[in-house]
Amino acid sequence: MSWLESLQHAIDYMEDHMLEDVSIEDIAKRANASPFHFQRTFSILTDITVGDYLRRRRLTLAAEELLRTNKKIIDLAYKYGYDTPEAFTKAFRKQHGVTPSDIRKGIGKLQSYSRLVIQVSLKGANPVKYRIVEKEGFKAVGVKRTFSCVNDEHQDGITKLWVEVNTDGTCDSLIPMMKGDIGGILGVCVSEPKENTIDYWVAVENVDGTSGTFDILDIPASKWAVFEVHGAMPQAIQDTWKKIYSEWFPSSGYEYAGTAEFELYPAGNPSDPAYYSEIWIPVK
Repeated sequence: MSWLESLQHAIDYMEDHMLEDVSIEDIAKRANASPFHFQRTFSILTDITVGDYLRRRRLTLAAEELLRTNKKIIDLAYKYGYDTPEAFTKAFRKQHGVTPSDIRKGIGKLQSYSRLVIQVSLKGANPVKYRIVEKEGFKAVGVKRTFSCVNDEHQDGITKLWVEVNTDGTCDSLIPMMKGDIGGILGVCVSEPKENTIDYWVAVENVDGTSGTFDILDIPASKWAVFEVHGAMPQAIQDTWKKIYSEWFPSSGYEYAGTAEFELYPAGNPSDPAYYSEIWIPVK
């Protein structure tokens, strides 16, 4: 089963269990992926989080049922996962711009979100530039933080970590410790397959494993797809991630290998429109 087929299988599972309290672990399992990898890929391809998709779809279905039946609003609130009618009304107003009572009175319009269907869109006007690299296992040294992936909390945590290491001197201290072929600061994601968390590292390659005051990360031998990124951060790297998952993976014949992946930030000004960086993804 291809990655996009697996992703569609997970979406179908969400739709089939829309009224149940499904966990992200159960959903990701249908895509044969870790919770982190599934959530990140889903967000890249759809521009919304898994939680937002479920919320939008439930409120869409609730609105449709509100229109075609005489069910009490309190019963619909409980059916679609809200503990109180007040919580349901607040969420309903946020999505639709009107209250459930307004809709019953024929006031206002609804905002409907359809069931997602993943389709491959192959584009060639702006190619993704990449190379395949075979690299033995290597050591990196740096700082590690563990983040929860629940409600995409890791995204905010990673952003704050980069602000921290760029202002407290951590990156300046790491640069002299670079020893190896990969020249630059690494942002490494290591997902935990049994828990909805990731370890995120800001690190540098150090073949000696000389850590000083830093922690040591062992990155296993892998075949890597290394993608070029040209442009100012963060937009350039976000755009490249989207191309990788929406265009490159569906047509390349490669699959994500599931081990550590990283972004490489060489010396230079990340805000420069000509800045060069890379994305390293383990593939099989």
